[in-house]
Amino acid sequence: MDDNKVIRQLIRVNLELEGLEVVTAADGAECLDVVHQVRPDVVTLDVVMPRLDGLRTAAQLRADPRTRELPVAIVSACTPYEVDSGSDIGVDAFLAKPFEPAELVRIVRRLIEEKKDGAEAETGGLLGAEEGEIAGRAGS
Repeated sequence: MDDNKVIRQLIRVNLELEGLEVVTAADGAECLDVVHQVRPDVVTLDVVMPRLDGLRTAAQLRADPRTRELPVAIVSACTPYEVDSGSDIGVDAFLAKPFEPAELVRIVRRLIEEKKDGAEAETGGLLGAEEGEIAGRAGS
């Protein structure tokens, strides 16, 4: 999720080039709606977004039993306070802006694999969403 259309497009293109399906949203409130409709494998969030910022969005995802285990990555120019706050909320990964597209892809793939491994351990291999479905969001 990112309020910057160019960054959202950059994230989308780089993940789609890796064969991942990407759904974007412009802010945290829209992200929460999209997440419940699409049921993605990973969510990327910017910290600074209108209506609902990335940390509050991550906190709401963690508070909801339906999305509590959904991997969340922050893609933003984070301050140390924001990184600490995100870690306390349960954010799984941080990627500082400006970022290398290859690093974004590496983080998203790692989070998908970790989710897949956890789902296999808990459910014998069944995933709650199709692999490769990503709700992509980026920063300001």
